[in-house]
Amino acid sequence: ITVMYNILEGLVSIFFGYLAGSIALIGFGLDSFIESISGGIMIWRFGFHSKVSEEAREIIERKATKLVAYTFFILGAYVFLVSINKLITAQPPEPTLFGIIIAVISLVTMPTLYYFKTRTAKALNSHSLQADTKQTLACMFLSLALLIGLGLNYLYGFWQADPIVGLLIVSYLFREGWETLKEEKLCSC
Repeated sequence: ITVMYNILEGLVSIFFGYLAGSIALIGFGLDSFIESISGGIMIWRFGFHSKVSEEAREIIERKATKLVAYTFFILGAYVFLVSINKLITAQPPEPTLFGIIIAVISLVTMPTLYYFKTRTAKALNSHSLQADTKQTLACMFLSLALLIGLGLNYLYGFWQADPIVGLLIVSYLFREGWETLKEEKLCSC
C-alpha cells in the first residue's frame, strides 16, 4: 500500500509542482519516490523471510536496515540542497491550492500508514521495518512542512517559509539515518 500510494503521490506532486514552479512540491514528490524505494526494500526483505535460515535472515535484515538508513541520507541531502538553493536564488514559487490539497491528503494518510506499519514491525520483530516506519514518519513531517510553507505562500506571500522549514527537517532526517545505520543488531524487544 505504501509503495503504490507514494508512487501516485509522487507523480501528482511533481506534476503540480512543475506547473506552479514549486521546488518544495517537486521535492515532496521526490520524497514520495524515496519512500517507495524504502517500501520496495521491505518487500525485497520479506520476500526471503520463509525461504532462508535464521542466520541468512539476520544478514538480510541488516542489509535492509542499512538500505533504509541510506534513503534518509539521500532525502536529507536533497532537501538541504533544494532549501539552500531556494533561499539563495530567491525564486518564489507560484501559490498552489493543489499543493495544499496534496499536503492535507498526505497528513491524513501518513499517520494511518505509520500506525499499521509500526504494529506490523513489532509483531514481526523486524528492525528494518521499524526503520522504514521512521521514513513514513519523516514523510508526515515533510507533509506538514509542505502545508505550512505552501500555506504561508498562498495566504501571505511568505515564500521563504518553505525552505526554512525544509532545513529544520534535514536535521531530523540525518539523525534518523545515523541512528538507523549505527544499529547493528536486530531489535530484541
